[in-house]
Amino acid sequence: MKCYMCALEGKDTDALAICIVCGMGICMDHLIREEVEIWEGEYPFPSKKHKKPLPRFLCEWCYEAYKSDIG
Repeated sequence: MKCYMCALEGKDTDALAICIVCGMGICMDHLIREEVEIWEGEYPFPSKKHKKPLPRFLCEWCYEAYKSDIG
């Protein structure tokens, strides 16, 4: 699999990870490793946050959307 963002730039780079949100293949230059909070519960409540976040890989576009939603 190739990095989608590199392909848009005209480069041919192997992907090292897959964005957990959109599934895009991303290389080391375009991936962002983020500690994502994990919530558990049923609708509407109770809901609880897990003690430890999970490390996840996000592409730059999904990272920007994620960060804009959490403030």
